[in-house]
Amino acid sequence: MTRTARDLLRTTATRLAPDPRSNPLVPRISHGTASRTALAALALEQSWVIPADRRAFLHLAERSLVTAPEAAAFFRGLAEGEALAEELLPPLAQACGVDDATAESYEPLAGCQAYPAYVAWLSLNGSPADVVLALTANFSAWGGYCATITKALRAHYAFTDEACAFFDLFAEPSPDLDERAEAAVQAGLDTGSLDESRAHQYGRLLQAYEADFWNALSAIP
Repeated sequence: MTRTARDLLRTTATRLAPDPRSNPLVPRISHGTASRTALAALALEQSWVIPADRRAFLHLAERSLVTAPEAAAFFRGLAEGEALAEELLPPLAQACGVDDATAESYEPLAGCQAYPAYVAWLSLNGSPADVVLALTANFSAWGGYCATITKALRAHYAFTDEACAFFDLFAEPSPDLDERAEAAVQAGLDTGSLDESRAHQYGRLLQAYEADFWNALSAIP
């Protein structure tokens, strides 16, 4: 039986699902025991990650336009989402107690910035369909983290809807983006340009760098 893109996306997300123990910070946030300092660092790290990822996705879209237009559409959608996320970050940072002086003096953590560095590597070196499959699997875990965080910020930290909007954005399903991912992966399967083993390698590294992100933040008292 020929596998469809939908099947492959689902099974890849399952295979690459992170170990729950790889993220010690989100459970603390969910219980209301994470410090405001850690929450502030989370917001500040995202202020570095989001614009970097947006530029990487735009480069992937440009690279893919001729040879993999379906993937290009997916990457453009990601870049648009990152642009919106960047607009939603200031209220989150303010709710965490971050002022302009704190933001300007903040030194990003290497463990947190390994993820966007690898996304940038993928934007230069990754085969488009393989990157779509790897990213989609990673986003499945990220969306779950965001859903937990945004609920906890309201329940335990009294954050407003405006302050939670950044995590709300990523917590909500995106049927349009899912359709674009499916189209890109299906095109990769149809043309033989998708290498499942390589996509799994990309996804495994993305999940490892995602774990590094949360572990670096979890060390903040």
